[in-house]
Amino acid sequence: MPGGRLTAQERQQIASGLADDLPYAEIARRLDRPTSTVTREVERNGGPTAYRADLAHRATEHRARRRKQAAPRGPGPAGRGRDDVALREYEESFTTLLMGQGLPRMTARVLTRLMTADTGVTAAELATGLDISAASVSKAITFLEAQGLTRRERDERRRERYFVDEDVWYQSTIAAAHGIAQVATTARQGIPVLGPDTPAATRLENIARFSDFISETMLHAAEQVRAILHTKPPTTH
Repeated sequence: MPGGRLTAQERQQIASGLADDLPYAEIARRLDRPTSTVTREVERNGGPTAYRADLAHRATEHRARRRKQAAPRGPGPAGRGRDDVALREYEESFTTLLMGQGLPRMTARVLTRLMTADTGVTAAELATGLDISAASVSKAITFLEAQGLTRRERDERRRERYFVDEDVWYQSTIAAAHGIAQVATTARQGIPVLGPDTPAATRLENIARFSDFISETMLHAAEQVRAILHTKPPTTH
């Protein structure tokens, strides 16, 4: 399977595949590339409806030049002897993953940057490091805080810094489990409306039972894993 950056010809093939409404997996198969490569390429360059091969190729070359020229900015993941280009590519991969799970691109980029930062990051540092507007940062942070995925603290200069808690996946899982439990509750509310002996009501009851089981299992598993991760190994003398 070939590696390295996509060529201009491969980007033309991607554009043709999108025009033919081919799924990412099929486009990737024809290119002999991983599906994740095609997914990242399309999502970072306008999405399936706005993707243009020539613009995508120029944008990629521009990003590569900027990465070579730019020094690490702010307390992002760069530095500490790390490969800045590799880190930026990793951030793109994680951003694509989060987008696939429903996060808007800008919010996914902010969350990824916070997860890969060694210390808290200010709004100004996020805007500069990600090359986005202050308004975009504010919108992303507001959403992430509402989901319990980030927190803020003031530093010695009274600036607000944003962090991702160590419990971020625990909090996300708990929120998801509560959301699924709400599906069960709402499904059962429809049973008396439809009539308890109707096929539709039976369907709703099955949805409710399934949702109850999944929610309870997620909550139990999350608590178990959290307890294990927070247990300090015994010290040896």
